[in-house]
Parts: sequence; C-alpha cells; structure tokens
Amino acid sequence: MPVKITYFVHGTTTDNEQELTTGWAPGELSELGRKQAIELGTLVADTEFDVVFCSDLRRAVDSAELGFGDTYKIIQDARLRECNYGDLTGKPSDIVKGGMLQRINAPFPNGESYIDVERRIAEFLDLLKQQYKGKHLAIVAHQAPQLALEVLLKGKTWEQAINEDWRKTGSWRPGWIYDIL
Repeated sequence: MPVKITYFVHGTTTDNEQELTTGWAPGELSELGRKQAIELGTLVADTEFDVVFCSDLRRAVDSAELGFGDTYKIIQDARLRECNYGDLTGKPSDIVKGGMLQRINAPFPNGESYIDVERRIAEFLDLLKQQYKGKHLAIVAHQAPQLALEVLLKGKTWEQAINEDWRKTGSWRPGWIYDIL
C-alpha cells in the first residue's frame, strides 16, 4: 500500500521578509508567517492525516504547531531540515538562491549540497515506507526537502526541480501531494 504525503512549507519568516537565507538557523515566523500557519490548518481542516511530521527547525515546528497542533501528533525529524548553507547562512537570498544549480553536487562552503539533502530525504522516505504503509501523512518543512521529493518521487532532475520550483512563479498552494509506492 502506498504512503500518501501532503507537503506544506513553513510560514513566512522574518529572514524571508528581509530577503535573507536561514538554512539551519532556527528562523522565526513573522506575524504574516504565524497568520499563514494558522490559516493553513483551517484551509485543510477537511483532510485527515494519520500523523504530522516537521523539520526540527523552529520555523517549521512553530508552523506545524500553529496549523495542526490542536488536532494531530507532531513528530520532529532533523532529516527534514533545509539545506545547510554553511558560511552563507544569513546572507542575502539572491546570492544563495542564484547559485543553487552550482550546489547540486558541490556543497555550500562549510555546508552541504542538494545531493546531501536528497540522501537525507531518501532515508526518511525509507522509514515512511516501512512504518506508515497505507497512511496519509502531512509534512511541514522547507524548500530543499520539497525539491528532493520532486527528484525522488516525481522523477525530476535537480536542474528541473530547481528551475520549475513554484517559488519562482509565486504559485503557492495549500499542500503538494506525493505518493511513495
């Protein structure tokens, strides 16, 4: 039996509003981000999940708690963290995001590559396949883990996943569906 995932991104952070990258820093939801997280729970209130997973970084934990904490058990997992931007953490987003294609295989200075993120997410998916067959799970996390899902579950290359990312077009929606067969 497949595992169904509905993937949600955390709410807007104070770093997002300042156009800075957060990487493995905890990150703090802005007022808008808090509102978005609460509204997200309302938008998908008619969908039932067996469990909600989130990254262990503060912005994802807070988003999951605000959106789903009254209804579901929330499990934090470090494998769902954003890419570690290393020395570029806290730097302007255009510097980091503009160089994503160069970081598919080559890690950020003192950080990790997108292939490293893919390995973490593949390990997480193996756990889900073993322990959550036939379940519908929600995940609240970040950009790089979602791009890794596009690679691992939708068959995209990293170049395609990065170039077709919804963040480039502003085409957000309340959840993306992935199936683990």
